[in-house]
Amino acid sequence: MAQDTGGTLGSADIVQLLDLLPHRYPFLLVDRIVEMRGDESCVGIKNVSFNEPQFQGHFPGKPVFPGVLIIEGMAQTAGALCVWSQLANKKPPSKVFFMTIDNAKFRKPVEPGDVLRYRMTKLRSRRNMWWFRGEATVDGALVAEAEVSAMLVTE
Repeated sequence: MAQDTGGTLGSADIVQLLDLLPHRYPFLLVDRIVEMRGDESCVGIKNVSFNEPQFQGHFPGKPVFPGVLIIEGMAQTAGALCVWSQLANKKPPSKVFFMTIDNAKFRKPVEPGDVLRYRMTKLRSRRNMWWFRGEATVDGALVAEAEVSAMLVTE
């Protein structure tokens, strides 16, 4: 992952995400990070495919991507930013644990074929705790929003 002088990582592909996050299929819910600005914000992409296991039961005949997985995708996107910012500062990688969800709202259903765009903005950080505001959009339309927090743990 290359970093330019402005503190922006142009993108992180799936291989790089696998280095940043402990999640693996079927629970890795972000496919690419298309933008990181220092430790302040990032944008992640999730391509929603009918092949994913949750569509077998949520809901047969009218598949809808579960809202809880949208929130988890937001948290994973923010978590990748947290870990990447530590690597950029030459600190050892940490694990990121999801701590809280606040003010979650779901606006529109997400269906197979949609491309989720997770925009995460850091609200604050203190010691090993980070707080983010996230918005998930499909084709520019807001589908979900939430505030999430994470704790970094060094092993």
